[in-house]
Amino acid sequence: MEKTRIQKLIADSGYCSRRKAEVLISSGRVKLNGHPVKLGDKAGGRDIITVDGERINIPRRKNKRYIMLNKPRGYVTTMSDELGRRCVTELLEDVGDRVYPVGRLDRNSEGLLLFTNDGNFANSIMHPSKEIGKTYRVTVRPDINDEQLVALSEGIEIEGRKTLPANVVVKTKEPGRVVLLITIREGRNRQIRKMCEAIGLEVARLRRISIGPLKLGMLKPGTYRDLTAEELRAIRNAIGKEG
Repeated sequence: MEKTRIQKLIADSGYCSRRKAEVLISSGRVKLNGHPVKLGDKAGGRDIITVDGERINIPRRKNKRYIMLNKPRGYVTTMSDELGRRCVTELLEDVGDRVYPVGRLDRNSEGLLLFTNDGNFANSIMHPSKEIGKTYRVTVRPDINDEQLVALSEGIEIEGRKTLPANVVVKTKEPGRVVLLITIREGRNRQIRKMCEAIGLEVARLRRISIGPLKLGMLKPGTYRDLTAEELRAIRNAIGKEG
């Protein structure tokens, strides 16, 4: 096997993105055949790469997977949880390949969550420069006024930094309940919830329904499917165009 940069091998294994792998290498957490490595070092198929002592499987022929899951409420977006909470990986036990979540949804949020073992693909989706739009169907209480709509659209300061402009549409409006479609182009932690809370809105339900051109559609909660060739082509085009 031809020697390849270690950060690429780690990303190709599905362990994490290449950018994250570079951070792990720089912090001294990666070893090659028992010895610490530095950025630029290379390895091959017979070499042993470890991260914090865990061996990384160097793929010879990689079966790349791109999976869409409809995450239900009550699951955390982690590979394992020390608190014993249910993890999204429990819903993917029969996939057959080791895949990792692309981004996350908090425990009480639901909807479209991508998984892959293609580290470069994951990094491209999550990289802020790509500004891939993510649309959420958000039920808020008790009501929303024009001033709050403008604030959500123009950006709200949370944790000392203003959010990027968002696209906000009122889908339905009933007494004590409003359904919004909110599209954001960044991925800050619990961003939608924090934006709504900052202007006095209670989030009763939050469901991600699309990532770029990928739509959740009629996929049932708790189930998954592989992306079609057309979907994969569309999201790759979106990354290229928006990059």
